[in-house]
Amino acid sequence: MDAPSVDPRTWFGGLTGRDFEGFHTGGDTELWKRLGAHAVTVTDTDGRERSGVRFTVWAPNAREVRVFGDFNDWNGESHPMELIPGTGVWGIFVEDAHPGQVYKFKVHGADGRWVDKADPMARFAQSAPETGSIVTESHYEWNDADWLERRGRARHHAEPISIYEIHLGGWRRGKTYVELADELVEYVSWQGYTHVEFLPLAQHPYEPSWGYQVTGYFAPMSMFGTPDEFRYLIDRLHQAGIGVIMDWVPGHFPKDEWALGRFDGTALYEHADPRQGEQPDWGTYVFNFGRNEVKSFLVSNALYWIKEFHIDGLRVDAVASMLYLDYSREDGAWVPNMFGGRENLEAVDFLRYVNTHLYEREPGIMMIAEESTSWPGVTRPVDQGGLGFGFKWNMGWMNDTLSYIQREPVHRQYHHNDMTFAMVYSFSENFVLPISHDEVVHGKGSMINKVPEDDWRKFATLRAYYSFMWSHPGKQLVFMGCEFGQRSEFDESKGLEWWVSDLWGHRGLQLMMRRLNELYRQNSPLFELDNDAAGFRWINADDAGGNVFSYLRFDSQGSPMACLVNFSPVPRPVYRIGLPHDGPWRELFNSDAMDFHGTGEWHNNGWVQATDVPAYGLPASADVVVPPLGAVWLVPVRE
Repeated sequence: MDAPSVDPRTWFGGLTGRDFEGFHTGGDTELWKRLGAHAVTVTDTDGRERSGVRFTVWAPNAREVRVFGDFNDWNGESHPMELIPGTGVWGIFVEDAHPGQVYKFKVHGADGRWVDKADPMARFAQSAPETGSIVTESHYEWNDADWLERRGRARHHAEPISIYEIHLGGWRRGKTYVELADELVEYVSWQGYTHVEFLPLAQHPYEPSWGYQVTGYFAPMSMFGTPDEFRYLIDRLHQAGIGVIMDWVPGHFPKDEWALGRFDGTALYEHADPRQGEQPDWGTYVFNFGRNEVKSFLVSNALYWIKEFHIDGLRVDAVASMLYLDYSREDGAWVPNMFGGRENLEAVDFLRYVNTHLYEREPGIMMIAEESTSWPGVTRPVDQGGLGFGFKWNMGWMNDTLSYIQREPVHRQYHHNDMTFAMVYSFSENFVLPISHDEVVHGKGSMINKVPEDDWRKFATLRAYYSFMWSHPGKQLVFMGCEFGQRSEFDESKGLEWWVSDLWGHRGLQLMMRRLNELYRQNSPLFELDNDAAGFRWINADDAGGNVFSYLRFDSQGSPMACLVNFSPVPRPVYRIGLPHDGPWRELFNSDAMDFHGTGEWHNNGWVQATDVPAYGLPASADVVVPPLGAVWLVPVRE
């Protein structure tokens, strides 16, 4: 081929400074289309079309930037890049490059050092320990149009949401995106969860971090396959009616020299002042949320997963660490805001921006905050002074209820409030009740081993606890393995202990979880008014001595369900409760059923008869058999 009429170093694939105006004002939310590596065809001054790859990277303070890789035998001298005027962006068109090739940037930073860097906008990356970026273009044809159309009409707060949280590498070790598209879809469909939530699948080099140390924000984890193979997994989940949530980590990033940190020899993505720019708990950098280009980068990243991979929601990690300038810092080790306070006003502005933008661009998606403090209005709309999230993890409910079940039953009466306190604030936010990976690692013990005493009590208590959780206001989330009572703490290097799921107790728990999900989907009182006080009423919240909790759930039409949970090993063969009306009530669910490896002895023969004798402020009442360490759900028999 003849040499091009114009030096290819000056070709930017049609990009000019005007293309980056939004980037510099914080308004470019599709930045992946302009930065990074893109296969393009350009026309030279002789009218000839030439195919290659356009490389662009933001490094405004660099003295020089070069690109090198498979296309030039890793010659770090042959392809110097040029600044696109007025942008701080370096660009080059490389005619010999094509998708599938590995590349890096060689950056001569403002500090005088040459450092080889991965592309911050890479959409595919080498697996660890290699650190190169890979040119990629998607050719995937989606088959989930029906799902996306339904998603756009979703009313999540009034719909059933039960989430199966997954560490993809540990669910079944060694499986690829393609293999999981069969096995994971089959299992989650059988269990009946409405959604899966993946621990972060953006590229990260250190597997034991579980993905919370991201080095490639736009690249799906390559150890499981290609980006299009990840699309295939999501597509298959959608076709099976299962939504996909992914953890997103905008609060901090690792200090690996080849990644984002000090990218052009200066604190480009992070604050320069360590009191603002470093997170001491995790040894990481903190994004500079006040910098417009960083806002464009992060908002674009959030939208990227939703637009390009059809992700249905993002669970935003460690929101508290973003909101508070003094988060996990000693006195004098943080910088107050302009008003002298501890609130990170720039992070607040960023979170409101990303939530507003995503909900406007993609109706039907979910933004979920992992926020562990009492910050007001996390799920309140932005125009009402809130942060604009759709949901918030209820960490208080999780801590209190786990503390309760870890006590000996005889001591639970003194901590009855641990199980009831959440109702004081349950409708102040839109909550998800999380039993996540964080509760079964780092010495906290597995769910089954949190419960004291013998196996009968352990499994019965856990069945009662999940029954309480599934009937409590709020959406549900459990980490993989919790559904069958894995005994060991989660260890990503070993994966789940699937063999125990065939054993007594474990199998019964797994089957009960399947039944809970089935009943949950079928019964609107369990989900329709999760965020409305009209959807809940205590029958008796004060039976501390009996370790029993009884309450009613209602749907928008006023249809009730009565729920009773006994956290004592003593059965309650005649337990009086109030009910909204008399007549027969069917026993919809009993956690002590033999199908769930319960005793099968303590049941109501399928129904109870309510009479018009008032009790607990309700016009009718009935005597109910409540099993030891068990739960019962009742619904009125319709004429």
